[in-house]
Amino acid sequence: MGGNHYGVMKRIILSCMIGLPLVLLLSVLSISYYFFTHSIESATTASIVRIVEDHRDMIDTFLRERKADLAFILRSYTFKALSNPRELDAVFERLQEKSNTFVDLGVFNEAGLHVAYHGPYKLVGRVYREATWFKEVMKNGYYISDVFLGYRRLPHFVIAVGRQEGGKTWVIRATIDTYMFNHIVEGVHIGKTGEAYLLNAKGVFQTQRRSGGNLMAGDPEALELPESQSSTRTFMQKDSRGEKFLYATTWLREKNWLLVVRQEKSDAFKALYTATYLVLMVSVLGGAVIILAAFFLTGRIVSRIKRADTEKKDLGEQLIRASRLAELGEMAAGFAHEINNPLQIIRSEQALIEAILSDLKEAGGLKESKDLAELEDSLGQIRLQIDRCAKITQSILKFGRQSEPVLEDIDLRDYIPQVTAMISKKASVHGIKLVHDISEDSPLVNADPGQLQQVLMNLLNNAFDAIVSRHGSEGGELTVGVAPRDSEKVEIWVKDNGSGISPENLKKIFSPFFTTKPIGKGTGLGLSVCYGIIDSMGGTIEVASEKGVGATFTITLPAAG
Repeated sequence: MGGNHYGVMKRIILSCMIGLPLVLLLSVLSISYYFFTHSIESATTASIVRIVEDHRDMIDTFLRERKADLAFILRSYTFKALSNPRELDAVFERLQEKSNTFVDLGVFNEAGLHVAYHGPYKLVGRVYREATWFKEVMKNGYYISDVFLGYRRLPHFVIAVGRQEGGKTWVIRATIDTYMFNHIVEGVHIGKTGEAYLLNAKGVFQTQRRSGGNLMAGDPEALELPESQSSTRTFMQKDSRGEKFLYATTWLREKNWLLVVRQEKSDAFKALYTATYLVLMVSVLGGAVIILAAFFLTGRIVSRIKRADTEKKDLGEQLIRASRLAELGEMAAGFAHEINNPLQIIRSEQALIEAILSDLKEAGGLKESKDLAELEDSLGQIRLQIDRCAKITQSILKFGRQSEPVLEDIDLRDYIPQVTAMISKKASVHGIKLVHDISEDSPLVNADPGQLQQVLMNLLNNAFDAIVSRHGSEGGELTVGVAPRDSEKVEIWVKDNGSGISPENLKKIFSPFFTTKPIGKGTGLGLSVCYGIIDSMGGTIEVASEKGVGATFTITLPAAG
């Protein structure tokens, strides 16, 4: 292909890789931002509603419990008993044990006369007949007042409960600790600016406000009070300083007070503003990354296409080399066959020499001597080397035999040592310790002996290369093991302490023409062929390795029968 063709291809790929991702990115970000903003707004509003309602319930519970405490005293004691200062002191101490929010406790007769009192002020003898709180108690049986000054000239509010006894109504009244009540109401912390406070029906502060607002002062924001006594209202409104706040308001159930929880808009919707900033930042960065990645990947893709065209040519050359290797295997088998014939002649001549020497010794023609002993040792060594050469040629013939797979039962306990014997000398030369780990209860396997030998020899030779690469001529160790996996399968493993295989290469190790060896030292076909051979026998071959530690190839074959 010409350079102009690659240029056109690069422009088309670049346009697609920039245009499509950018459109998708902006679409996804826009849709996500729309739903996210609505979700944040809804979640923030729902959160402040939940907070104001939970806080309302807590304040209502506090008031209800204090009212119940006083009602319990009314039911437990008579007017006469509580009119006794000592008895009233004892009752107040017990009341304080249950709740320390009570400041004082007073008893009033039906005329509003303060007949008994426990507290820091001198209030006995004062008449409250015209007081609003007294009239409400006489009318409804109980009353929780707004914050007022009274005789004390200090802001406070009271809870009063009345009871009829002997046809007359008497009242017990307690003052609530304003500081502690403020602490309960203000105990809402939302973000940095969230706060809670109470207003009465006239818009007067019943508790202090952290951002400015004193007890019994009018609300500078003049909030519109909700008409419904049961619903919770949320809205946005600016305060007296021009800051915009998110409000949630609800009426208490125990007292006609409005609970207000508010938070600055910028604080309440901080996550939304952060999301907006992030969306813009992601859009800019995402666009930049897409453009940079498009240029980078386009260059890589075009380079890969060029490389693929080049590899097509190389592939043909690799196939030619693989064919030559196959021919070389056939030639090796032929050489072994040719060598085997002279070996038979040498074996015959060696046997003849031994027979002649034996006859001469029996006839007395030769006397025992040092030279004769050395001659006999030499003949023994010749016989040993002839047998060794015969085994080597037989192994080569068996390895190079080209025929259809013939499956037969193989006893691995004898077979494995026969295969490893072919490379034992090579192992010794390279200082590699060859170890057998063969289980005696290993069952027979059904496989083709020649093909299985081919697989094992390939694994052993690869292990040699890895060991020598890491350890040189000493320190190497190669283990060949056999053990039953279960009642139907047998495992054969070849384990080395060589250089190992990197994680990225483990996935490609059985791919055709993949090799980590230098050019000229490997075709990348060995393990691929091994995988095919084992698969055709109904087995599997797997590898486990760690770079710089070693590798273990495990073959699993069906047990015979």
